[in-house]
Amino acid sequence: MSAATGKSVRLLLADDNPLMRDLITKGLESYCDITVAADGADALLKVIDEPPDAILCDYKMPGLDGRQLFEKLRSREQTRHIPFLFMASRGDIEERLRPLVDGVEDFIPKPFLLKDLVRVTKKVIDRLHLEKLQKRASRPGVIQGRLEEMSMIDLMQSLEMGQKSCRLIVQRGREQCHLFFAGGQCRDAKIGNVEGDDAVYKCVLWTEGEFEIDFNAANASTRTTTTRNTTGLLMEAMRLMDEANRDAVGTQ
Repeated sequence: MSAATGKSVRLLLADDNPLMRDLITKGLESYCDITVAADGADALLKVIDEPPDAILCDYKMPGLDGRQLFEKLRSREQTRHIPFLFMASRGDIEERLRPLVDGVEDFIPKPFLLKDLVRVTKKVIDRLHLEKLQKRASRPGVIQGRLEEMSMIDLMQSLEMGQKSCRLIVQRGREQCHLFFAGGQCRDAKIGNVEGDDAVYKCVLWTEGEFEIDFNAANASTRTTTTRNTTGLLMEAMRLMDEANRDAVGTQ
């Protein structure tokens, strides 16, 4: 996963366990600017003082618990739209949170592996980073950036999560890849004479170059050349990369 989002996204982490706060901070600090809160009341004051872009919160905390914090923030116009992620036991998620709490970005079941928490949280961070790029865009509906800031995997996951329809052009040296998304699903891809799934697999390997997302050009292609959804394409691309890496190690 790319760690170079420029830390444009500010995340508030609320957890009363100092060891857990340190662990999660170490896992996420490469991807966002983190503020920590020792409990729900501390988090509430910090959010009201300076609203973050997203909140990652433990459910069971002394005093003001995670659900109470969520409800208080949702009752305020200035903070009601902040993306919220809950960390909680599976039982608490199914019995106390999911049926009653509407509008939560995601639930992270405890106990969890740090890499799984980072993966789920980073999807939200990447989407928020894209939204910030869009607000700063010099042309309406067009986002430009570099793969060194946001990898192909990050870009495609963010477009899928946001269910975006757009044209994504990626330039690496003299090579250029055109990808078209409808509702977050990559339906057409082309690099030179390579099309469809194979074009996606090739482009996902690029780690440097420039990209342009044009939401005004979503219908510039009416073709369907891919055979998998976006998640399926990325999973297969990563499988092929792992296979290639194993073959390279085996020949040494």
